[in-house]
Amino acid sequence: MVVPAYNEEANVGRLLEDLADGLGQLMPNSRVTIALVDDGSADSTFEVAEQTRLRLEANQPLFRCVLLRHEKNRGLAEAIKTGLLYACDIADDRDIITTMDCDNSHTPGLLVHLTRKIFEGYDVAVASRYRNGSRIIGLTLFRQLLSWGASILLRSLMPIPGIRDYTCGFRAYRASCLKRVVRENPTFVSESGFSVMLDILLKMYRHDPHLAFVEIPILLRYDWKKGASKLRVGPTIRQTLRLVARRRLGQWDD
Repeated sequence: MVVPAYNEEANVGRLLEDLADGLGQLMPNSRVTIALVDDGSADSTFEVAEQTRLRLEANQPLFRCVLLRHEKNRGLAEAIKTGLLYACDIADDRDIITTMDCDNSHTPGLLVHLTRKIFEGYDVAVASRYRNGSRIIGLTLFRQLLSWGASILLRSLMPIPGIRDYTCGFRAYRASCLKRVVRENPTFVSESGFSVMLDILLKMYRHDPHLAFVEIPILLRYDWKKGASKLRVGPTIRQTLRLVARRRLGQWDD
């Protein structure tokens, strides 16, 4: 599991505790390794994560947390890249690699449903805001409308069968598929900022259109999140539009 973190001292302890407790109850015989990437945090994210890690690993033998650290802040894309490369390096082909946010808006219990989809035969499973049964708590109506508009635009311009939510970072990948795509694409993670999650899906589908994508409804708990959002709406919209334009024009070797 890959978890990027930047200035999340108020959230990271609870997240690791919820993961350890939830997965211990829901997947009691499964060994879980969390690769938490501290992307040059200016607060105590790393220290809180280390203290929590030591306590949880002492009490739960199947729980393992590896802390990876950028000395300087490089942005979400570099944190995702560091985590995914590490996960691909240690994962067996039969493993499942997941990603999720560190701000507690993603509930750990959904990991069971995401990984089940991989066991059912899918290659990529995404927790989606645009499926029946999804629910978003604590996000402004303006942000929700922007998200809906982005989904409609992306489905029109860059359709991927089975996908409506291109940007949610709560996902599961069949390790063998992700490792193959990463190995054969040196620039697999090249986009900066929040559009990196969109680009990962686009590149996986372009690399192998026969991959099976699926979505499950998500419960987003923004009301559990402590601290201000790091998403800058204007720059993210512009960056996403530029990315889609490049990919539509066949520019893939960034």
